[in-house]
Amino acid sequence: MNDIHGLVFDKDGTLFDFRATWGGWSRRMLEELACGSQALAGRLGQAIGFDLVSGVFAPDSPVIAHTAPEIAAKLLPHLPGADHAVLVARMNAMAAVTDLVEAVPLVPLFDGLTKAGLKIGLATNDAEEPAHAHLRSAGIARYFHFVSGFDSGHGAKPDPGPLLAFAAAEGLDPGKVAMVGDSRHDLVAGRAAGMRTVAVLTGIAGSDELRPFADVVLPDIGHLPGWIASGAPNGG
Repeated sequence: MNDIHGLVFDKDGTLFDFRATWGGWSRRMLEELACGSQALAGRLGQAIGFDLVSGVFAPDSPVIAHTAPEIAAKLLPHLPGADHAVLVARMNAMAAVTDLVEAVPLVPLFDGLTKAGLKIGLATNDAEEPAHAHLRSAGIARYFHFVSGFDSGHGAKPDPGPLLAFAAAEGLDPGKVAMVGDSRHDLVAGRAAGMRTVAVLTGIAGSDELRPFADVVLPDIGHLPGWIASGAPNGG
């Protein structure tokens, strides 16, 4: 597998199609919080960059790459009397059972990557508990040697802490690891960790936005085996 010995993945927009998975979660969450008020639901959606009518996320929506506490902080001004910690717990509980749409068939992909000798990790700005739940639901938990959420004690992207923790836990040289993600947060963290950076287009950001931070831009993670087998070249 050439110079790539490990892969650390973002979750949402990378393993799972972002729009298809988190559009439904956002709609259900906002409507539940609004308690039947369409006007309030609309204001809550605007606060987190999600259009309830079109189901479209704004490019700067905090849902894309921020943590649950950061998203909750955007909602709280519109929810008088709400408690931040309670809101975060409610969001995490809903996230753990959301309907997941795989970006590509995940089991055969990760089976092949593991058989090729690669160490596999996850670094998400979601909480660790729903991250584990999502991996189990998709049938791929057994392939992940390391899972870090924003609440795991390693920091949150774009801080490189979770990525470096993966490399340290698996005894890997960060330069032999590729960070795979769909947002600038992922790629900036990867660069700061001294890792190769692979952008995929199954999130919200387009190739023009991601290319300056990526060694390579791929349509989806299904193209990873070919990229690695070809020597993990820059560009594309």
